[in-house]
Amino acid sequence: MSTTERPRILVVGGGYVGLYAARRILKKMRYGEATVTVVDPRSYMTYQPFLPEAAAGSISPRHVVVPLRRVLPKAEVLTGRVTTIDQDRKVATIAPLVGEAYELPFDYLVIALGAVSRTFPIPGLAEQGIGMKGIEESIGLRNHVLEQLDKADSTTDEEIRRKALTFVFIGGGFAGAETIGEVEDMARDAAKYYRNVSREDMRFILVDAADKILPEVGPKLGQYGKEHLESRGVEIYLSTSMDSCVDGHVVLKNGLEVDSNTIVWTAGVKPNPALARFGLPLGPRGHVDTAATLQVQGTDYIWAAGDNAQVPDLVGRKAGNENAWCPPNAQHALRQAKVLGDNVVSGMRGFPQKEYEHANKGAVAGLGLHKGVAMIVMGKMKIKLKGRLAWYMHRGYHGLAMPTWNRKIRIFADWTLGMFLKREVVSLGAMENPREEFYEAAKPAPVAAAKTEAKAS
Repeated sequence: MSTTERPRILVVGGGYVGLYAARRILKKMRYGEATVTVVDPRSYMTYQPFLPEAAAGSISPRHVVVPLRRVLPKAEVLTGRVTTIDQDRKVATIAPLVGEAYELPFDYLVIALGAVSRTFPIPGLAEQGIGMKGIEESIGLRNHVLEQLDKADSTTDEEIRRKALTFVFIGGGFAGAETIGEVEDMARDAAKYYRNVSREDMRFILVDAADKILPEVGPKLGQYGKEHLESRGVEIYLSTSMDSCVDGHVVLKNGLEVDSNTIVWTAGVKPNPALARFGLPLGPRGHVDTAATLQVQGTDYIWAAGDNAQVPDLVGRKAGNENAWCPPNAQHALRQAKVLGDNVVSGMRGFPQKEYEHANKGAVAGLGLHKGVAMIVMGKMKIKLKGRLAWYMHRGYHGLAMPTWNRKIRIFADWTLGMFLKREVVSLGAMENPREEFYEAAKPAPVAAAKTEAKAS
């Protein structure tokens, strides 16, 4: 562990905000001015807007993540969790992956824990649900869906087939609509290689408690997205929710009941619950309460941004909405991280803080290959696009927003190869239990079988 007496800037979380803030701080700092320490349970950052495409096999999963140690060579990267923060002593307790917890002193603190899936106490959800917040879940969903096609193709039991080929997605925001669009696209392609499975055998269901999907792109494009998905055979049930899913038996509030092996939960996010243990001022929904400078209210050495922060939207407030807050999306996270990094360096040097102000530039969403919606905001003008052009906008925006040129090039290479080569439809579900086959081979042979073999020899 570093024992330097230089000031320590502790970044809690290595996601989008944590990575970009740390890079910005290291870029702006003078040599030897401070030690930057990043703590995260994972040694990589995940670019979440690409999770649906990774689930569909359009992008290699390795290209959706960015290794922290490679991108932050001048930072101290610790793989573990911050369990508590003592603000009076300026000490954080670190729980590493292995070994005893220890205390780490700091001088400046950045809270960038992000968000986790927002769930409800629905019977069966914890046991049956699949989230879409991490690359592990994305890979798991892809393998799981292809495995269901394998099951359906190899059985004559109609009940097993029907349950395997029914896919339920809860949540019609970006994550839900994009994921069901990409997975349906992949399943449609994969069905061509199965003798006993066709797209008509499959049932895709999208459920949302709101009265529309894709609210981020506006009502007209949201309606287009709904009609487009329905034209591909996706059943969409709005203004309803899921009551239970015990053993895969899905019961919706509107009375619909289906059996499904695949229940994907994308019904929103909430701030990381670990924030409650840090003694920070929190807003009504659990976000860290910050000023427009991204400083935590009541402090001059703690900053927060991204999905775990309640940041005032100065543009909205100037327009007359006194309760405007920045929405939790990648667009704001990237820009907040840069302002936060600058403010940390300014605060360390005793200079004034800069307020974060950013006007919404629009939103883009992909709904499978060559399908998408986009709303581009240019001043007071809104440009609405749909279909292939919107899909190009979606890929172009997120491809350029992906951190590091290394990952940008790999992503665009994946897309370019995808134009000439067929999509891979291989399930690697055995990755979840990689030692199973070796374990079976290493088990002692049954006694009776061993004696028979001895006589035969």
